[in-house]
Amino acid sequence: MNEVLASDAEREAAVERLRSGAGEGRLDHDELERRVHAAYTARTRAELERVTADLPPPPPAPRPRVDIDGMELRRRTAGFLVPNVVCLIVWLATGAGSFWPGWVLLGTGIAFVVWLIRAGLGVADEHDERRRLPGERPRRVP
Repeated sequence: MNEVLASDAEREAAVERLRSGAGEGRLDHDELERRVHAAYTARTRAELERVTADLPPPPPAPRPRVDIDGMELRRRTAGFLVPNVVCLIVWLATGAGSFWPGWVLLGTGIAFVVWLIRAGLGVADEHDERRRLPGERPRRVP
């Protein structure tokens, strides 16, 4: 049995789950009141689990989308354009032999397109976490 003492936050979460169940028609008013009282007086997690045991688990929270800010888009676009333009200028200035800048275009283009796709799907960039200031929250799209 789970004899760990329940916290106030865990009691509040259980009460919220009970209210949600009542809102869905799973509990009548008297049953809700009885269980809310039991949740607020529960000392252990096991007692809280018994109060909500016959309710379905809450649905998983939707995954938040990451906002693409204009500065990040400009930085990524510049990271694609600058090396490619420099390579094209060098290629043109040296006689325009075989098109070796295509290798640079390929590498930077793949990285840029992958970032655009991931940003469009709302997947956070793993480097974003390291750039964030301590205590700063991630940017989210509502």
